[in-house]
Amino acid sequence: MTGRYRLLGHPTDLVGHLALLGPVPLPAGQTRGWGEAFLSALEVSGLAGRGGAGFPAAIKLNLAHAGGSGGVVVVNGMEGEPASDKDKLLLIRSPHLVLDGAQLLAAASGAHRVVVCVPAGREQVASAASTAMAERVGTASSPVPERLLRPPDRFIAGEESALARWVDAGESLPSYRPDKAVALRIARRAALVHNAETLAHVAMIARTGPDAFRAHGVVEDPGTSLITITGAVENPGVVEVDRGTPLLDIANRATPVGPVQALLVGGYGGAWVSRSHFSTPYASLSLRTIGAAAGVGVVVVLGAEACGITETARIAHYLAGQSAGQCGPCVYGLPAIADDVTRLAHGQVDPALMPRLTRRLDQVDGRGGCRHPDGAVQLVRSALKVFAADANAHLQGVRCLHWDRPSQLRFPASRRVA
Repeated sequence: MTGRYRLLGHPTDLVGHLALLGPVPLPAGQTRGWGEAFLSALEVSGLAGRGGAGFPAAIKLNLAHAGGSGGVVVVNGMEGEPASDKDKLLLIRSPHLVLDGAQLLAAASGAHRVVVCVPAGREQVASAASTAMAERVGTASSPVPERLLRPPDRFIAGEESALARWVDAGESLPSYRPDKAVALRIARRAALVHNAETLAHVAMIARTGPDAFRAHGVVEDPGTSLITITGAVENPGVVEVDRGTPLLDIANRATPVGPVQALLVGGYGGAWVSRSHFSTPYASLSLRTIGAAAGVGVVVVLGAEACGITETARIAHYLAGQSAGQCGPCVYGLPAIADDVTRLAHGQVDPALMPRLTRRLDQVDGRGGCRHPDGAVQLVRSALKVFAADANAHLQGVRCLHWDRPSQLRFPASRRVA
């Protein structure tokens, strides 16, 4: 990125961070009107959360503020999505920027503490966050106490209601929330949960103003995004791009290995995108028109030497094993769907396979205790559409020739799928 507005590359230590960006612009004492001005800046910026749901940051802050003082700001560093690295990288390379964002939201919402949640087992991320917090103790950068917590490393544990419940009661169970305009609670106080990238944007908007943020992206979806690019590429990693950048341009940043067959956009609960839509801008409205969403900021490049149906079966099995186990659509529906897609990939079909799979997708969609099963349904439906030719071949009894080859996707080492 050009100019001052960037999220990565800031000095890791507090001295270097302050030398580059200056102090976090927190209110001094009882500065009248600071909270209103800060909320207005967020509203003008148009910042939407970068954790998956894309909920407007200003509305979320207003809800937390309305919940009363004494609450908690939760830095969601869980990043349970196997294909994503952006929040890990931010907490390692720019931890003070993330913590600045948390402190700003604490001041604006009246929260009395900040907790940083990094999964058990991610020691490099936890060490970077812990070191940064230790540097800030007793300084003007952290008027609200900061504490590191280590929830279990599970896919569903990073869902915001599940994370809030774990902080509150030690259980990683998501809550049924048909209306996200209701604030989360921890210890009966308002809880404001944001992922690391969103908080980094908050810190930069407070410093450079909403116009600097809106100078990037498109009118209806302003700003930049961090995107993890993986799959059949020579240079996998995290890039920062303007919202509205064409999907293929994003994929090309990582240098694809050979022809690109399809792109998985939004993570493992996202959607496959065919070559006919590679020019689609990476922006909420544009992606919605092709049945996709920005999601957690992931673009997976599927090369020619892979079968989209087989890779989808692998993801479906992974997602089925990552449910919270508290509702039927996850406990029974997701494994059944994964088995059907696997049978399709193997060419082990019967006349009832596709009607059965279609029925199960319809039965699961929108009926879970959280959005986890909905993501799995969206993934499978997109695969059946984008890889229709492969699916039709498998329906004729043709076994996938790629099944025994290594996956082009990433899965946790302890939870690999065949």
